[in-house]
Amino acid sequence: MRKLLTKKEAKEVLEILEKCYPDAQCELNHNSPFELLVATILSAQCTDVRVNIITSEMFKKYNTPMDYLELGLENIEELIKSCGFYRNKAKSIYMSSKKIIEEFNGEVPQTIEELMTLPGVGKKTANVVASTAYGVPAIAVDTHVFRLANRIGFVDEKDVESTEIALEKKIEKSSWTRAHHLLIFHGRRVCKARNPLCGECKIRDHCRYYLKEIR
Repeated sequence: MRKLLTKKEAKEVLEILEKCYPDAQCELNHNSPFELLVATILSAQCTDVRVNIITSEMFKKYNTPMDYLELGLENIEELIKSCGFYRNKAKSIYMSSKKIIEEFNGEVPQTIEELMTLPGVGKKTANVVASTAYGVPAIAVDTHVFRLANRIGFVDEKDVESTEIALEKKIEKSSWTRAHHLLIFHGRRVCKARNPLCGECKIRDHCRYYLKEIR
C-alpha cells in the first residue's frame, strides 16, 4: 500500500489549493435550496455547464416544489430532455417536490439524513445541498473528488463511500465543505481524468501520483 498524505500534509495541500482557487464554490446556478436540489439531481452524469443551460430558463418560471407538482411528470421530462437520464431525473424531481410539500411544509429539509429520504436523493446530492445551502459540514464525493483524493494520496480507497469516510478522518471537519469545492475546481482545471496537467500543478510536489508516476 502506497504512503498517504499525513493530516499535516493534507492541510498544506488544501492551503495551496485555496491560494489557487480563492473563489471556488458550487458552480450550479441557483437562488434557493430547492433550485440547488433540482440542479444537483440534474447534474448526475451531466456537466454543470449543461445543467446551467437547462435551468437558466426553467428556473425563471418554475422554482418551487408546487410548480413542479403542478407541471406533472411528462412536462418536467420535456423541460429537461437535453439532460442525460432525464426520465429518471424528472421522476426524482416530481416525487421529491411532492414529499417536500406533504412532509416538510414546502421547505427543503436541512439535514443530510432528511434529505436522503427524498426520492432519488443519495448521499452525494444530500451532502451538496446540506453543505452549500445550509452550511452543514460535508464532503460530497463526486467523480472529481473521488479521482483527486485517491490520485493525490489523501486516501487509498476503491469506492465513493469509503473515500468519503476516509476523507472525513483525514481532513478537519471545519474544512470539509471547502475541501470539496477546492478539489472539484482543481479536477476540472488541472488534474483532469485522462491527461492531468502535472506541469501546471501547484501541489505536484505533494502528489503521490506525480512523485511516483511522472517525476
